[in-house]
Amino acid sequence: KRDGKVWYLPHHPVLNPNKPGKVRIVFDCSAKYHNTALNENVLQGPDLTNNLFGVLLRFRQEPIAFMGDVEAMFHQVRVPEKDRDVLRFLWWKNGDPAQEPVEYRMTVHLFGGIWSPSVCSFALRRTADLFCDDQEISKCIKTNFYVDDCLKSVSTPQQAVEVIHGLTKVLSEGGFHITKWTSNSKDVIKTIPEQDRAKELVAVDLESSSELPPERALGIRWLVSPDQFEFKIIPKDKPLTRRGILSVVSSIFDPLGLVCPFILPAKLILQELCRLGLGWDDKLPSEQLAKWEKWKLELPKIQELKVDRCFKPRDFGKVASVQLHHFGDASEVAYSTTSYIRLVNAEGKIHCSLVQAKSRLSPMKTITIPRLELMGATLCAKMDKAIREELEYEGIESFFWSDSMIVLNYLNNQESRYKIFVANRVTQILDLTEAAQWNHVRSEFNPADLASRGLSANQLMQETSW
Repeated sequence: KRDGKVWYLPHHPVLNPNKPGKVRIVFDCSAKYHNTALNENVLQGPDLTNNLFGVLLRFRQEPIAFMGDVEAMFHQVRVPEKDRDVLRFLWWKNGDPAQEPVEYRMTVHLFGGIWSPSVCSFALRRTADLFCDDQEISKCIKTNFYVDDCLKSVSTPQQAVEVIHGLTKVLSEGGFHITKWTSNSKDVIKTIPEQDRAKELVAVDLESSSELPPERALGIRWLVSPDQFEFKIIPKDKPLTRRGILSVVSSIFDPLGLVCPFILPAKLILQELCRLGLGWDDKLPSEQLAKWEKWKLELPKIQELKVDRCFKPRDFGKVASVQLHHFGDASEVAYSTTSYIRLVNAEGKIHCSLVQAKSRLSPMKTITIPRLELMGATLCAKMDKAIREELEYEGIESFFWSDSMIVLNYLNNQESRYKIFVANRVTQILDLTEAAQWNHVRSEFNPADLASRGLSANQLMQETSW
């Protein structure tokens, strides 16, 4: 209401009160919400959910890993009584719509409520502030949870047991019960009550069985016993249209970019269809159809790819030196970056692992290769910042590699004035890195070359550099 009048949404296709069968919506037109009928940012609240990429990176840091889940997290947080009227619903007793419906109000937060993740994440963090004196446990609650899932890795089984028991105790003070625990260490699992273990572990004989059942780590399939990530792909029959291709490609969940060289050819097919001006449900031309059928035939082979979860072997010991090496590359069809972590232990032993990879299609408007190489270098600098913010290693050194001498000359030449496109990207790179950190690598030794050109499934399996 405003000035005694009721204001509506006269042009909204769903909420128009004049349409029969639609709900009559009245909203606040006060100055606070002026010109904003349904402000989603206000309803959603601040984003308190940890970065999925960061949680997965920390999950890969140490050899002993464990996961847990807060039981019915949203239902453990109550809605203030003054706000419950917005959560009214009707209920027919015994499921009989012929009876008079009864009106109820939700007293706890809803699964699917746009505000629920923000409110409940705040309650979880508030629990740590109120009831936790242990800095490690408090930090774990604030940085290692992705909504209701806890993923953490530590150096030893003893540390894992201490963290699990500490988390259980602190969260219980706030009314949260953490359950569905699993770990790649049997010694850790044995200390957890059976009712709090993951369902798959209840029937496992930890004394005689050598294999632990696989789990899902934030959507990634985790082979617990060999401690590896893999891709479980079930090809679905979708229409041979642009919409169908997009559906299949989008169903491959790969937040770390581990199979981005294989996905790139499918993205290129989508770009070709856009360039041809095809609609979402138009049939594929014969050329693109042949490419798509060939790519889809190789899709199940990706399940054979295995990637070590941990950045280092179990017996690696204490890390003495940490380096990040970022490789950038570009081709006519895409530009990419791959990031590796190089660890050195106290004995001088070296171990390298792929941290992440990312490839992006070249714009449909033609751009020169040197400019695409510069875009790849910019992507390198941004990924370095993202990784360094999330990893918990100390004293990380960063190195950057490009096979384009033009890009390296751009970064080392501070006297020339460049056109806006080049100048903006050079500025971005030098804001995040130093020119001295950039080095040249020959194309045949650049792993980012694979992500910028694309590979078949068989080729990806055979690429040891990847």
